[in-house]
Amino acid sequence: MKRLLRILICAFVFGLLLFLAFQYYVKSQAQKGALQVTSTPESKVYLNDEYLGQTPLCKCEAADIQKAGDYMIRLVPQDKSLSEFQEKITITDGVLTVVDRKFGKDSLSEGSIISLTPLNDKTNIELLVASIPSSSKIFLDDSQIGETPLLFKNPTESDHVLKVTKDGYREKTVRIHTPVGYKLTVAMFLSIDGSSNQASASSIPTPTPLTNKVVILETPTGFLRVRESPSIGSVEIGRVLASEVYNLMLERPDWFEIKLKDGQLGWISAQYAKKQ
Repeated sequence: MKRLLRILICAFVFGLLLFLAFQYYVKSQAQKGALQVTSTPESKVYLNDEYLGQTPLCKCEAADIQKAGDYMIRLVPQDKSLSEFQEKITITDGVLTVVDRKFGKDSLSEGSIISLTPLNDKTNIELLVASIPSSSKIFLDDSQIGETPLLFKNPTESDHVLKVTKDGYREKTVRIHTPVGYKLTVAMFLSIDGSSNQASASSIPTPTPLTNKVVILETPTGFLRVRESPSIGSVEIGRVLASEVYNLMLERPDWFEIKLKDGQLGWISAQYAKKQ
């Protein structure tokens, strides 16, 4: 009798373990999302340094969709004279993340990253808009709602036209849909308005020497890129970390030039640094 009882208990435990393992497998397989990447010109696409293919690329079929989570996406244009693009993205279970990039010389590149994340309150809607440069004006269906970065709560559940503008930069417009129960995040990368030399000169004043220091703030990637010139398309020459302090050498709108520990000079986004 005792032996039979032990056999039954073992069978029950074994069956329970199999059931839990199956549930875990189903859950892990279900937590996947789609990724669409477009660019001009065509580019190679890397996700966490793994080559995915060339643009236009859509990992949208069941066999191709990616595991949900945070990734570093990198686009390497076919034109070797253009700087590659690298940014952190989030792929969310059951939704499509869209990355678009138009490469240009120096600071003439532009693009957008659009993604969704579920909210705890399934009756709410949130729209988060960020941009480089920051402090850009945001228009939702031609009505100004604030400046970047901005968390706009409870827009209507429908299709919208989102526009971001800033003096000296080309305006950027994308079409979006804000679903109930999700936060829609839109990151916009504006290009310098190169329509005339006069306009470019007026939008970027001559730098002035400074003697202040800057402290690096928290960033979505955990680090802040240091670039050779004050442009998101410029070559990355180093990285700095949150809470580190550096001498501030020059200042331009949305950019700080700092002196690194090895004596090298480089530019960082003023959005993620604070003058002391």
